[in-house]
Amino acid sequence: MNHPKITEHHHSRLAYVYLRQSTPGQVLHHQESTERQYALREKAEELGWNEAAIRTLDRDLGKSGAQMAGREDFKTLVADVSMGQVGAVLALEASRLSRSDLDWHRLLELCALTKTLVIDEDGCYDPSDFNDGLLLGLKGTMAQAELHFLRTRLLGGKLNKAKKGELRFPLAVGFRYEEQGRTILDPDEEVRGAVALVFRLFRETGSAFAVVQRFSERGLRFPKRAYGGAWDGKLIWGRLTHSRVLAILNNPSYAGMYVFGRFQYCVQINPQGEVRKHMQAVAMPDWRVRLSNHHEGYITEEEFFANLERLHKNCTHGEGTVLSGPAREGLALLQGLLLCSRCGHALTVRYTGNGGIVPQYLCNWLHREALATKDCMSFRCDALDPVITEEAFKALQPAELELALGALRELEVRDQAMMRQWQMRVERAEYEAALAERRYEEVDPSNRLVAGTLEHRWNEALLRVEDLKKQAAEFQQQKARVMTPEQKEKVLALARDLPRLWHAPSTQAKDRKRMLRLLIKDITVEKSAAPKQLLVHIRWQGGACSECTVQLPLNMPDRVRYPDALVERVRELAQSLPDNEIAAQLHRDGHSSAKGRPYTKKIIQWIRWRYRIPPAPLKNAEELTVQQVANQFGVSIWVVYYWIEHGIITTARRLKDGMPYWITLKPVDEEKLRDWVRSSSRIPNVSQT
Repeated sequence: MNHPKITEHHHSRLAYVYLRQSTPGQVLHHQESTERQYALREKAEELGWNEAAIRTLDRDLGKSGAQMAGREDFKTLVADVSMGQVGAVLALEASRLSRSDLDWHRLLELCALTKTLVIDEDGCYDPSDFNDGLLLGLKGTMAQAELHFLRTRLLGGKLNKAKKGELRFPLAVGFRYEEQGRTILDPDEEVRGAVALVFRLFRETGSAFAVVQRFSERGLRFPKRAYGGAWDGKLIWGRLTHSRVLAILNNPSYAGMYVFGRFQYCVQINPQGEVRKHMQAVAMPDWRVRLSNHHEGYITEEEFFANLERLHKNCTHGEGTVLSGPAREGLALLQGLLLCSRCGHALTVRYTGNGGIVPQYLCNWLHREALATKDCMSFRCDALDPVITEEAFKALQPAELELALGALRELEVRDQAMMRQWQMRVERAEYEAALAERRYEEVDPSNRLVAGTLEHRWNEALLRVEDLKKQAAEFQQQKARVMTPEQKEKVLALARDLPRLWHAPSTQAKDRKRMLRLLIKDITVEKSAAPKQLLVHIRWQGGACSECTVQLPLNMPDRVRYPDALVERVRELAQSLPDNEIAAQLHRDGHSSAKGRPYTKKIIQWIRWRYRIPPAPLKNAEELTVQQVANQFGVSIWVVYYWIEHGIITTARRLKDGMPYWITLKPVDEEKLRDWVRSSSRIPNVSQT
């Protein structure tokens, strides 16, 4: 076949036959189109290209033509055309080459520069010719418009069906479609029990991670329904993960709602310049369809929105909310409940002292943001926690017994639900064992290879049943040990004395925090005008508010500082008593020092020095000291002591041993001592020494 536009120049180059279909499903089910595209190779031979000069590019089968990314053969085609190695490009139609105007016109521009022909079922085109180039451009535009029309029709039909709640898509685990197409709860009781247990545990713990921990601790499994492939429609039981719990809690279908448009594709350009699509979540107000009470759910809509709010509060890696979410480990009972009255932000917890074991509440937002020169407030947890605990006890006192009975009923229901999950798991294993037995009995005994395999599967199923029964029995015994009638009576007894239950060693700090969160919504802390005092405003869950004042412990200098009353008592006693007698008197009065020790003479001396308290005036005005007497008679002090010891001076007195002498001299005594000095032959020597 000769064509006027095909010359020897084109025959000297390769002819490329390009094949493409948009999806793997089209490749699998629309094989006629594939055969027509492969038949273009024969058309190239008819147009004059020999078999060796024809190259088939079919690696793009099953890939969309909306962009170049991912289409390796199209990239090869464009590169070889730009190198001038291609004489003609054969495709079934323009849409096979590209659905993108950008890629299509780029290819046409390269074909025009390198004199490459474009051949489809309608004819042969030379892009370097104006009329042919215009026609090819229109074909590319029509191919892109066709894609838009198809997409619009499909999305419009889906949206119209979704508005009626009839659009079917893969359901979340726990739901099935019935014969009439309505959404119903899964008829498998074990599946329903597992889903319901997730919501029950989240209500108890308030944390998705805690739900995963409970499932792991009790050896429970969670189902997953496979879609597509060899496992299409079958249940796969496995370990519950944190991402699965979050997906369940965020899925509105569990609240009986029908939703369309929760996710949508977003187009972005990656660093390599390629256009990529990825799925992203859509905000709830932007959902295209939301039908309430569409089908029976596992929870109510109110509980669904409450769960979303709880998950939002649990998030701590972003800006988050003012108050944190679930109760966590740690000694600070009010973690996540305290608000600063100055800046409105939540007080955080810091662990200091003794290797970080002393918790304290701190608000440093203004300081951290350079809006203040110091922290708003900081104080130790043990100064506020007991006060709030006492307030909670007062609020709970009328309903202690009722709460305990409710807690017991809740524990029993939860344990029964978990035990029922184990029972259904055993029942499923027994069914699988019975099914394996029937298959073994129905096989032809002469077919030993098949019979041996089926017998092995039957034995494995029986062993699995025995293992599950043993695990279920252990779980039941464990629960029986926990909730015996005697222990139920103990729980009721503890309920009548809630403080004893609160301070019991078996009660964890995390449980105490949960109890407080059931009662208290938040607590605003305000610094009082008085030093070392806090004003606490409690907002209870029911909306009521109460206030109390908390006296903070003094700083260490203030603790060891002696009170004014004690200083005045020392001042009073110092007027008539020496320091050691003052200490003895304070001890008899029941006083102790700032460090809890008995008062001593040195402590009294320090107090008198610190507060400038003069000692007691114990010496009379007419009395003389030993030194004064020695100076008066020109002798040494030792001569005076000799006079006192030998009774020469009879008017010397002292309060007790070790204290100085005070001497009263009358004129007769003075004359007597002068005569003694004049008559003594040793006095000059003594006076000289």
